[in-house]
Amino acid sequence: MLTRRQFNQGFVAMAFGGLATHLHGGELTRYLTDVASGSNSLGGLVPDPKGIIDLPPGFSYRAISQLGEVMNDGLTVPDRADGMGCFMVDEERVVLVRNHELSPSNGTTGQVRTSVDSAAVYDTYSSGNPLPGGTSNVVYNLKTHQVEYQCMSLLGTIRNCSGGITPWRSWLTCEESVATASAKINKNHGYVFEVPSQARQLIKPDPIKAMGRFNHEAACVDPISGIVYLTEDRPDSLFYRYIPNQKGDLKAGGQLQALVIQGESKFDTRNWQESRMQVNQPYACEWIDLDNVDSQDDDLRIRGFAKGAALFARGEGIHFGTDEMYFCCTSGGKAKLGQIMRYKPSPKQDQQTGTLTLFVESLDKVTFNFGDNITVAPSGHLIVCEDQYSDTVNNHLKGVTPSGKVYDVAKVRWQTEPAGACFSDDGSVLFVNLYSPTTTLAISGPWASLNA
Repeated sequence: MLTRRQFNQGFVAMAFGGLATHLHGGELTRYLTDVASGSNSLGGLVPDPKGIIDLPPGFSYRAISQLGEVMNDGLTVPDRADGMGCFMVDEERVVLVRNHELSPSNGTTGQVRTSVDSAAVYDTYSSGNPLPGGTSNVVYNLKTHQVEYQCMSLLGTIRNCSGGITPWRSWLTCEESVATASAKINKNHGYVFEVPSQARQLIKPDPIKAMGRFNHEAACVDPISGIVYLTEDRPDSLFYRYIPNQKGDLKAGGQLQALVIQGESKFDTRNWQESRMQVNQPYACEWIDLDNVDSQDDDLRIRGFAKGAALFARGEGIHFGTDEMYFCCTSGGKAKLGQIMRYKPSPKQDQQTGTLTLFVESLDKVTFNFGDNITVAPSGHLIVCEDQYSDTVNNHLKGVTPSGKVYDVAKVRWQTEPAGACFSDDGSVLFVNLYSPTTTLAISGPWASLNA
C-alpha cells in the first residue's frame, strides 16, 4: 500500500517525467526562461519579527529543539544539525532522526558528559572520549506541539551529513569523511550507519562497509527492489547504488555499483567546460560493479571513473518517489550554481538499466544557489535547501514546480543553511534544521496548496 508521501511523490514523478519528454523548441525556451527568472506568487515572504526565517502568508513556525538543551539522556543537543528523517509513531507523534555534522576538531562540543558506554560509541579520541558526530532522535507531538523525548542515538562518528529513510523505519546516516585511524582517532571513517527510529538510547554502532568507504552524502531506498542509491559530495563524484543480498537487511552484504551513461564512457554531467548534458533530455544508463569498496586509499570514485562511470558535481540530497528519484548536484552547471537530476530505474527485476535526466540547471544565484537537501511537498512540488555561505546572500528553501519554475518558500535570516527538510506523513508540518546554532523548526501551513 502506498503511503501519502509515496502517492505525492508519484504525482510529482509523473508530472516531471511528462515534462522531460514533452518540452521542445519554444516550450523549452520558455522553461529555461522560467528557471532563470524565478517566481514567487505565494504573496511574498513575510519578514519574521524574530529574525529567524521569513515564510509566506498563512505559514508559521515553532523552534522545537535547540543547541545546548539538556536531553533525556543527560547529553545536550549538539551543533551542526544537518540531514533528517521523519517517522510516524502514532496518530499524534512523530520521531525525527537528526544528523550532526561534527568533526574531531569540534572536540566534545554539545556533550554534558563523556562517560558513556564505550560499546555504544563507534570511535574515540586517543583520550578515550567519544568523537562528537552522530545522530539524535526527537519525539514530537503534533497536537500538543511539544517535544516529549530526545536523546543521542549514534555517537562517535564524523560529519554525519545527510542520509535517507528506509521502508522499514530506520535512518541511514552517512559520514562525509574519509578520515583514517591515527594518533588522534582510533578507527577509519567514511561509512553508512543504520539508526532505528525506535531508538531511545545510543545504539551499538555497526558500519555497513559493503556500501562503500567514500565521502558519503545522502541515500534513498527503492521500496520495491530494496536497492539503495547513494550520492557523494566531491567535485568529481559518482552516483552509486547498493544491491543488498537480502532485501531489507543491508548488513548482510551486497554489491556496490556506479552509474554509466550508455555509449558515453566517462560522461561528464557537470557541464563546467561544455554543456554535454542537455536539460530535459533522457540519457540511457546502466550500472557497473565496483570492487575493493572499503579501500583505504579514498580512490573508489577514481577507479569507478576509469571503468567508465559518469561524473557528477558534488552529489548531495536525494529523495525517492514511487518509481524514480531526484538528487541535487550542488556545484553543477556552467555557472556552478547547482543542478537537479532525475533518475528513473527500469521496471525490470534487476533494474540494470534506467534513464537519467537533467531537470534543472541554475543560471543565476537569485533563482537557485547551491541546492542541497531535497524533499517533496504534499502539493507535489520539490522543496530544496540552499547551502551557500555569503555575507550578502541568505539561504532559502526553494520550491520547484512540475514545469520547472523555481520560487522562494522561505528565507533564512541567519547566516546558516537550512537542512534536513522532511514532512510529517499527514503533510501538515515541514521539519527543517537550521544548521548552526542547531535549531529544529516545525513549519505549519497550507502545504497541500503550495503553488507558484
